[in-house]
Amino acid sequence: MSPWAAGGTNDLLCRLLAREAGRLLGQPMVVENKPGASGVIGTTAVARAKADGYTLTLGSTPGYATAQALYPQLPYDPLRDFAPVIGVATVPNVLVVPPSLPVHSVRELIAYVKARPGQLSYSSVGQGSTQHLCAKLFERMTGTEMIHVPYKGTAPALQDLLAGRITLAFENMPPLLPQIRSGALTALAVTSATRVSQLPQVPTVAESGLPEFTASVWYAVFAPAGVPASIMARLQEAFTSALALSEVASQLAGLGLTTLASDAAATRAFVQADAAKWGGIIRAAGIKPE
Repeated sequence: MSPWAAGGTNDLLCRLLAREAGRLLGQPMVVENKPGASGVIGTTAVARAKADGYTLTLGSTPGYATAQALYPQLPYDPLRDFAPVIGVATVPNVLVVPPSLPVHSVRELIAYVKARPGQLSYSSVGQGSTQHLCAKLFERMTGTEMIHVPYKGTAPALQDLLAGRITLAFENMPPLLPQIRSGALTALAVTSATRVSQLPQVPTVAESGLPEFTASVWYAVFAPAGVPASIMARLQEAFTSALALSEVASQLAGLGLTTLASDAAATRAFVQADAAKWGGIIRAAGIKPE
């Protein structure tokens, strides 16, 4: 299950992995999109599913690393209610604006937004998404104020951004690459600690004047807690083999994703560390659901 709408990075990854892992398992895997509440609705459904190995989810940063800090009444425990199958990949967000906006750098954008407090807008795919949190951090670190416009998925958010109805976005890189390369959107910075090979000319947010600003999105396959060890082992073998395929690695790299392929223990440790990081940031910044 993908807890996000069709067309975004999670959906693209889900379909790629389902196709290849299903082939290796000898059983087709069907992708169901269940978006809403920044991934919480679909993630909750998987947490409550029968622990038989037939229901899996491609989890990511919002549902597992940020949700607990944002939502006191979260209907699941990201670590207790799930068993990691494998860590899949990480990817940065990209700060983009429509070409009609008269800015060409992060510094110019900051000045432009400061001159128009509360008038400009940014999109996200929901409360607690990395798009939302990156923009909130940007506001906090620059002393700016913008309007948050949440969408149910990347596709409708991009439509409004391309049409100039939204001022900016910190969006996942994969769906942005064609728009950036065609000139339909202007990339001002990437949120990773270093520049990325897919956009080598685009600086990081950190080197653009906000040195402590870094953020990446991770993706991992999870099963409901309690799936028998023998079934988990078979799933882990299939997904590990799928990620090792050259055509899969090539597609991930083309999308700007860095492959993790981490085992269950390493994935759990990674999720715990990321939850601690984002939880601290959310509390320090006073970020709350709107």
